[in-house]
Amino acid sequence: MSTRRTGSAPMPTGIAYLLGRLHRMLRRRMSEVLAPLGLTVQQYTMLAVLGARGQLSNARLAERAFVTPQTANEMVKAMETNDWIERSPHPSHGRVINLRLARRGQEILARAHGAIAEVESAMLGEVAARDRQRFHDQLRSAIHALGMTMIDADNQ
Repeated sequence: MSTRRTGSAPMPTGIAYLLGRLHRMLRRRMSEVLAPLGLTVQQYTMLAVLGARGQLSNARLAERAFVTPQTANEMVKAMETNDWIERSPHPSHGRVINLRLARRGQEILARAHGAIAEVESAMLGEVAARDRQRFHDQLRSAIHALGMTMIDADNQ
């Protein structure tokens, strides 16, 4: 890891440090723009995953949203109460319940996507349009290299 001197103390500038810092800042901004919609970042993530995948079991949704199955179950109950998601029996597995976006869920997700797009636009404001796809691909490559291939199908 390299360091850069600012004032009296060196500041770490390694990629992992910068990504961690970006993650914290991005999560804070996402929380700020989602709060007026009545959404948390975790709820947005779950709705976005369902929007991309169509329908999933609670276990698969938890896995793809990076939460425990117990947390996902609690969040699903709250989102079902808000009429954002619906449950239906799996066609071939009696114990599995599929989750999918309800109409209100689709509407709130569309509004949330718009708010998040503004955050992304601000974050990438100094990145040339021609470099954005390359940056996206490089981030996906780094994620894949660390073994988190499950998001490959979700976020293309």
